[in-house]
Amino acid sequence: MQALENPREMKGKQIFQAGEQITRINGFEYEVKSQRGNGFYRITATESGWLCTCPDYAYRNAKCKHIFAVVFSLQFRKEVEAKRIEPIADTSICIFCGSSHITKDGIRKNKYGDIQKFQCLECKKYFTFNLGFEKMKHNPQAITSAMQLYFSGESLRNVQKSLRLLGCQVSHQTVHNWISKYVELMQTYLEKIAPNVSGVWRADEIYVKVKGDQKYLFALMDDETRFWLAEQVADKKGISDVRPLLKEGRELAGRKPNILVTDGANNFIKAFKREYYTHFPQKMSVHMRHIHIKGDLNNNRMERLNEEIRGREKTMRGLKTTETPIIEGMKIFHNFIRPHMALDGKTPAEASGIEVKGENKWKTIIQNASRPTKIDREMNQTET
Repeated sequence: MQALENPREMKGKQIFQAGEQITRINGFEYEVKSQRGNGFYRITATESGWLCTCPDYAYRNAKCKHIFAVVFSLQFRKEVEAKRIEPIADTSICIFCGSSHITKDGIRKNKYGDIQKFQCLECKKYFTFNLGFEKMKHNPQAITSAMQLYFSGESLRNVQKSLRLLGCQVSHQTVHNWISKYVELMQTYLEKIAPNVSGVWRADEIYVKVKGDQKYLFALMDDETRFWLAEQVADKKGISDVRPLLKEGRELAGRKPNILVTDGANNFIKAFKREYYTHFPQKMSVHMRHIHIKGDLNNNRMERLNEEIRGREKTMRGLKTTETPIIEGMKIFHNFIRPHMALDGKTPAEASGIEVKGENKWKTIIQNASRPTKIDREMNQTET
């Protein structure tokens, strides 16, 4: 028999869900409104645990509903912060160890201007705040403008011509190098952020040319948010094993779909049984595979994604390799950059709870993807 939830925990959850009940004083002190209208109770975080000034805690020395409310609030804030990607503009702390003991240390000459160098007095590392664009000859605006133009449908040479109007003299090969470098960087970062997707997913395929040979690009997308979850390039349409496609989508979302909508191809049927089927009715997924052009059971939303892919592939006149970063770049552009009319001007990322802040979303993602992690900082401190 399943144990009943702690009554104080349930009441604490109700206080949190009511909203405007909790006030943050500082990083370790909070105030929670009394549910009887008798002012506030002070909740304090200590090394030995939480303290509260309410009678329940004072007389019983038990974790009260006010403490539970604060804990729920902190958990919620942590989840929200983890899915809010904001521009990095703090120039007061070291990017390696987080210390505020930094000092200016000369100027680095760059093709597009001078950049201030800093040294951390704690870890002794040198750095600049040109995060993500260090040692690049051109400024972040030119680089991100190139990526925006390219994934909006322009060819490499047309991007090159457009950049010349902005005073940026580069070759089309340089533009391709930028795309390859930053798409790989963003991909590694973004695949760690799970979207909040619905229970209905759709999968379909579209043929593409790779070095002149016909291949098939399989894509998996969430129905409600239009979030592009996974992709796979395969040789054959109906017989290639597409289990990696379904597995990648499940790993990114952290769940299986309740319903998977595909056409009647045999490889989708086999992959579904291997990856999503279960003998437990309460965890059962349903595979809907009888697609019609008209009516409720159609794949029109996947066809819209296929049109995006087709437009980009047509401009490129085919892909050069199956390992090209262009496909992943298209997915990043679709999910995080381009607003969708069907989502009331939101991006699929915003619709799935991932918010990218700042006017230049390319730059925001690149900055966060380039920021040293906690593990990196600990390694740097160990080295010094």
